[in-house]
Amino acid sequence: MKYKMFVHYAFPLLALLLCASCSRGYRIEGQSSVTSLDGKMLYLKTLQDGDWVAVDSAEVIHGLFKMKGPVDSVRMVPLYMGDEGLMPLVLENGHIRVDIANVQMKAEGTPLNDKLYEFIDKRNALELAIEEVDRKEARMVLDGVALDDIHDQLQQESDSLVGAMNTYLKQFIADNYENVLGPSVFMMMCSTLPYPVMTPNIEAILKDAPASFKDNVLVKDYVSKAKENMKLIEEHKRLQQNVAATRP
Repeated sequence: MKYKMFVHYAFPLLALLLCASCSRGYRIEGQSSVTSLDGKMLYLKTLQDGDWVAVDSAEVIHGLFKMKGPVDSVRMVPLYMGDEGLMPLVLENGHIRVDIANVQMKAEGTPLNDKLYEFIDKRNALELAIEEVDRKEARMVLDGVALDDIHDQLQQESDSLVGAMNTYLKQFIADNYENVLGPSVFMMMCSTLPYPVMTPNIEAILKDAPASFKDNVLVKDYVSKAKENMKLIEEHKRLQQNVAATRP
């Protein structure tokens, strides 16, 4: 009787646990309106020992593609076509919907992907606003506005927008120090610089960052190279000052 009672309660519980474990994993359903992608293979890649290694792939057939599998750990896995990176994507449990178009690419349906593309949308809006300031200058010249007035007005607008962008980046990274978005967006920000260097924004982000963020492989490598470059820049400045001091 006790055995029968055990079986009666244990089997449903075991089945529930098995179903729960089976349901965990990622399921990507993508669509593309870019005709040149039809028949092409797309790859999810992750960085391993300095190389981008494919973790999953799918062929685009009639504008549609699918991927699925287990999630050992949440990580950033950009979507590639061959060696060409198409878009960032977070590999996490859940149903991820990917939309690829000529003007916009988006991944949504899971918490971190939703958060990532909300960030990208806002960052793009700020970048467009900054670009609009440059176009505004030409229109103001044609309208006959004095050049000094144009410079003063546009400089204020530009400084305000750049400040808003830096504040938004810093806050987003801080809010995501402990997940994959923090280091990933940090590296996106650093990739806009001509070479690794420490800036006031980068120093402010690192100042408040937890050890888990600073120990991220990509962040650690960037900071190491940036500090080396800062030393070289300082040495170059000292040499220039010494040369200037010895001139008659």
